[in-house]
Amino acid sequence: MRVVDLRSDTVTLPTEEMLEAIRTAELGDDVYGEDPTVNRLEELAAKKMGKDAALLTTSGTQANLVSVLSQTARGDEVILESEAHLYYYEVGAFFALGGLVPRLVKGHMGVMAPEDVENVLRPPNIHFPPTKLICIENTHNRAGGTMWTPSQIKAVFDLAKTHELKVHMDGARIFNAAVTQNLDVREFTRYVDTLMFCLSKGLSAPIGSLVVGGQEFIDRARRCRKMLGGGMRQAGVIAAPGIIAIDKMIERLREDHANAQLLARGLSKIEGISLDLQRVQTNIVLYDVSALGTDASEWIIRMNQRGVKAGAQERGRVRMVAHRGIEKDDIEYTLNVAEKVARQIREKTSRAKLVA
Repeated sequence: MRVVDLRSDTVTLPTEEMLEAIRTAELGDDVYGEDPTVNRLEELAAKKMGKDAALLTTSGTQANLVSVLSQTARGDEVILESEAHLYYYEVGAFFALGGLVPRLVKGHMGVMAPEDVENVLRPPNIHFPPTKLICIENTHNRAGGTMWTPSQIKAVFDLAKTHELKVHMDGARIFNAAVTQNLDVREFTRYVDTLMFCLSKGLSAPIGSLVVGGQEFIDRARRCRKMLGGGMRQAGVIAAPGIIAIDKMIERLREDHANAQLLARGLSKIEGISLDLQRVQTNIVLYDVSALGTDASEWIIRMNQRGVKAGAQERGRVRMVAHRGIEKDDIEYTLNVAEKVARQIREKTSRAKLVA
């Protein structure tokens, strides 16, 4: 049976060039700073992002955690958008391991307005945890891959500097935002103190994320990474495909965005499916099947039975993500399956109403 896996861009497989780079990578002990391939990747990442230094981590979650821990102390407050990945999908790590207090701000399609951020800031008071860090997410996962613009980031950054706060960007898919807006990624990173980005999503590397910022911050982050068990040895086998990911895989993201648009437009025409096309800005497509008289779980099971894999968020909301390995004909096949499944569910719902 044909399989079209749209659960996430994390399911991408490395290219043949990446596999060969792993096999031939020059290696050393990274804890001693002696892996030349890791050093090369970190230098490349820092330059690409316009920052002083970078640090290779095992995952986006570890990257976010070491970034937050390196800029805060136990009992500090961290401002986050109310549906941030850091808050929803990282196992409460910065609460559990950092003893930090979240302060949530409702954004519009994942973007926090500076006035809304300012409204939650409190004056120094013995009753309140001191606010130290603002976290933004670009692109925003739960909002559907929506983007911050550089001017929106700058507005929050300027506010942060007024209040002597740091700004961290969860930039797991930052290159998706840069490619869509036809801007150099440094237009986004210049207005944050620190950021992370993933190699293992749309860029197709098998593992790894990078933390980027000033040298003093990276020195602290390296200690945090070691504390979390992330001190890797011959990590050049991770870094080698990461170099190729940064050098060669960024512009290819445009293909994913085109496929996401094709998918979204097709789904929006199916009776019973609701979809906000304004939210389909990069490679993520969110849609709701509740009007069919079903929920995301049943929808996903029925799609999977025909070879199409998707992910559920909650209730009737379904997520599909375009990535390398998904072609135009895969999208067309997915839409054909979705039309059939929707029709079957509508017929099932109609029969149930007649019986009632």
